[in-house]
This record gives sequence, C-alpha cells and structure tokens, in this order.
Amino acid sequence: MTNADTASRIFHLGLTGGIGSGKSTVAQMLVKRGAALIDADAIARQVTAPHGLAIPLIAQQLGAHFITAEGSLDRDQMRELVFRDPSAKKVLEAIVHPLVGQETQRQVQEAIRDGYRTVVFDVPLLVESGRWRNRLDKVLVVDCLVETQIQRVQIRSGLAPETVQHIINAQASRPLRLAAADWVIYNEQLSLAQLQAEVSNLPL
Repeated sequence: MTNADTASRIFHLGLTGGIGSGKSTVAQMLVKRGAALIDADAIARQVTAPHGLAIPLIAQQLGAHFITAEGSLDRDQMRELVFRDPSAKKVLEAIVHPLVGQETQRQVQEAIRDGYRTVVFDVPLLVESGRWRNRLDKVLVVDCLVETQIQRVQIRSGLAPETVQHIINAQASRPLRLAAADWVIYNEQLSLAQLQAEVSNLPL
C-alpha cells in the first residue's frame, strides 16, 4: 500500500478559532483522544526563531531591524508594521507560508508512519488563507464572543484591549469562520469539564 493510499484513509480535521477562543485547549483535548496535532502557529514560530529558515529572507525583504539581537523575528515590531502597512503582511506571508507548508507535509508523513488515524491541523488563519479547505475532511471552529476573546487575552498576555481588538480585526470575522465550519464548539462560559464533553462528542 502506498503512502497516498494510507493518507486517504486518515481523517483530516481543520481546527481554527479567533485569538482567545480556547482553540489551543481544544487541540490538546483532541490529542488526548488520540489525534496527531500539527500546529501551524508553532511551525511558524519555529521558522522565525533564531537561525530559522525564514530569518534571512525577512532581513533581506523587510529589513534587518525586524530581527532581534538573538536572531529571531521581532514580533512586536512586525505586528506594528503589519497594522500600518497591509502589504508588509503579504510579504511576510509569502516568506513564511511555503516554509510552514513544507514542515506541515513532513509532519503529516510522520503521523502516517506512526499509525495515526486522525490528524488535526491547528491553523489560526485557516479561513483567511483560502488554501486549506480542499485538504480537509471537516473544519472545527471554536467560537466565543469578541468581548470574551479580549478579556481572555488580556488575562493571558497582558495586552491592552485595543491591541487585542487590532489582532481580532486582522483575523477572519466570526460570521466568516462560522460559515466555513462543519462543526462548532461554542466556548462561552464552559467549564473545562464541559468543554471536554463537547470534544468527546465529536464523531471522530
């Protein structure tokens, strides 16, 4: 049997949600259910970490001042640039996305070799990218109110409310995410036990 035959029998689940929605918590619950997790954000951090594959290209195309003394992407400076100049976001994505795609494919093949039956693709910008849907069997959206997102991120990261709102505005809107969903977990005022029950009820 070829890898392609094996891959076709694996359930590919896309997982997304806005910042502060609880998506990462749901991802870990899916892992406990036996899924392999491929975290696109973690891969993006890896390629923009010190000596990451994206660093030389970022310095060349956007400027060396966006690289820290340790050799990683200066996320605060880049966030400010992207808010001011949407074209910079496109340049950054053109650098990072292909590298994330390569590492994603490597991890999928590893999951296949390890015998996983379900692979979860944790992709914060799944809806925005437009290139994921045809690779997935189902899309799971973790949803909550915008006010709840802001409150959770403030508590978690200490960011100012207006900064969190900027991040939310840069992501797909709730209606767009919900329109792309096959399954939705509405993570509003749920305890961890209740959230776990929602995850356990997914027909994986």
